Parts: sequence; C-alpha cells; structure tokens
Amino acid sequence: MKLMHLSDLHLGKRVHTVSMLEDQAHILRQILQIAAQQQVDAVLIAGDIYDKGVPPAEAVSLFDAFLTELARQGKPVCIISGNHDSAERLAFGAQLLDGRGIYVAPVYDGTVRRVELRDAFGPVQIHLLPFLKPAMVRRVFPEETIETENDALRCAIGHMELDGAARHVLLSHQFVTGAVRCESEEVSVGGLDNVDAEVYAPFDYVALGHLHGPQNIGANLRYCGTPLKYSFSEAGQKKSVTLVELGEKGRVERAAVPLEPLHDLRELRGSYLELTRREFYAETAVEDYLHIILTDEEDVPDAAAKLRTIYPNLMHLSYDNRRTRQSQELQLAEAMEEKTPLALLEEFYVLQNNAPLSEEQRAFARHMIEEIWGEQL
Repeated sequence: MKLMHLSDLHLGKRVHTVSMLEDQAHILRQILQIAAQQQVDAVLIAGDIYDKGVPPAEAVSLFDAFLTELARQGKPVCIISGNHDSAERLAFGAQLLDGRGIYVAPVYDGTVRRVELRDAFGPVQIHLLPFLKPAMVRRVFPEETIETENDALRCAIGHMELDGAARHVLLSHQFVTGAVRCESEEVSVGGLDNVDAEVYAPFDYVALGHLHGPQNIGANLRYCGTPLKYSFSEAGQKKSVTLVELGEKGRVERAAVPLEPLHDLRELRGSYLELTRREFYAETAVEDYLHIILTDEEDVPDAAAKLRTIYPNLMHLSYDNRRTRQSQELQLAEAMEEKTPLALLEEFYVLQNNAPLSEEQRAFARHMIEEIWGEQL
C-alpha cells in the first residue's frame, strides 16, 4: 500500500505581510499531480491545515478544491487537526465527507478515529489522533496523572485498542524529543511539549506534523515538513512530500518526492553595489522571495525601495556590519545585566536539559547563590 504523507499546509499564511495563497495553490496542484502519477492509495494530512483557527474564506475554498480533486481521483484522505487549527471547525460536516472518502478526526473525546484500508497483505488501520494538550486528555481521564504532553500522548495511546496482526499507521501532530525546529514554529517554554519517541512504538509508521523541516525520528517516525518555506530559517531546505510504502507487517519504505515552488525563498548577502550589478542579478532568480543582507558599513538611503526595482519580491532587508554586530552584543549584554543570577541559571539549565529546574533544584540554586553572593533573590 502506498500512502502520501503531508502536513502543515498553513493555508492562508502570510510571510512578512505577503499572502502565500497563490504559492499554496501552485504547490497543491503539484501535489495532486504527484498523487495521480504515483498512484497513491491514500493521502495522510497530519495537521495545521490552516494557519489560523478562523481561516480566511480564500484558504477554505482552496482546501475545498484540493479535497474535491482528491475525491474525484478516488483517493481516501485522512486528516487531523494541528495546533493552528480549530478542531471543531475542521470536523464540521465530517459525516457527510465520509461518503466521499474524506475522513476527519473529531474533537478528542477519549477515542481515536480509525480508518481501515486493505491490500494484498491484509488490513492497514490508520489512526487519526489530533493535536493534544494535557488538559484535553485530563478532561477525559481525570483519574490519570497528566502534566505534560508526553503524559497526554502516553495516556491517549495507552487507551487505544490495537489489533496485533494488522499494520498500524498513526497521524499525530506533536513535537518529538530530538527533532529540529525552525523559526516559523511555535515553541513551548521549558520543553513541556516534548513527546518521547518510544511512546509511538506500537505503530508501524507515524505520520508526524508540527515541525517544518523534513526529518526522520528513529525507524518509524517522520516529519514530512511543510510543502513551502515559511521562514528564512528554512531557506536551505528542499521541500517535498513523503511517499510511504507498506509491505507485509514490519516492512516500511519511505521516499521524498521534491516540490518546486512558484517562488523560492532565499537569502542574498553582499554590498549594495554588488547586488545591483547587472552581471550579478542577471544570473539570479529575481522573482524569488528574498531576505537581503547588506554588508555596507553605512546605511543606504531608501535601500529597500531601490532594491525592489530589481528584486520585486524583497520581503526583508537587514544589515550585517560593525554597527549592527556591536548593537547585538550590547543588547545581549544589557539583557543579561538586567537578569538575576538565578534567572540566568534557569535559562542555561533549560537550554542544556530541555526542561525547567525542579522546585528542589531551584531552592538549592537560590540558597547557593545567596551564600556565594550574599544576594537576596
């Protein structure tokens, strides 16, 4: 069985105030072509369909057209909500959509929707687990101790009934410990959103959403990443969709099919004179979305407006020179000076351990700092 794994479409997103809808429509057409050419048996969409809980009408229309074409191709589609989606809005009309082979995860109520497909090797059970926060699971299982997202996922998966003989695929939208983030993603303080990979051990393949960079986590977990670049921290990435082929129980193969954007998102660096030379920009895709980093020591008057006559999709302009580097160092030093030793220690501990100090550790650190510096914190 061949599955296409997508996530984090973020339909309706704006990057540096620029609407990405035209680019998103282009990439969804490309994904439809790949689905038809590769003859996939089903499409998995692992959350963050929209960029906001109440998306603009144009984004809803775009997704509607995408699903309609997949239904016309006869491709079953399995969808879960992500942290950017409204689970209630996304699940509206789910029973009607079932008749067209579009399966949407309902708001979590303690059960996880299961869609069963079959091939020559038997059943493939696809489990639709929407984005979960601890409070969502505590509400259903008040007798359980659930403080972190890892606790929530462990509890939710622990209450799922899995047929040991079948092959199991899970859609999940969480942050798995060890994965690499991008600037365009939301970050929880203190690592409380971390989920251990071993929580997903019962599944043959886990189609993950939430992180924007494509990456494998262990043998059976994968983030397919966004189909488009949504921040300049992603400029070096190659976007793709993931094809997953399930053989007999225990055999899973993955392949990335590259996507070609309408406009790439890149960074250019150099002096104003270098970047405005015809021989330079004649060999550059000037229509791409750009972050231009000028290295001139003096600011160029109206640089952004002048550069847009050559690079019409300039999104962001910044400088990297002695002044900006000194300013950054000064801001960092001032920020550090304003913080207490205990606050600095807590920040360092989180960076090192991806978890906050416990109350016992914090009390011990406070005592030692007061003893050494004689400060009352």
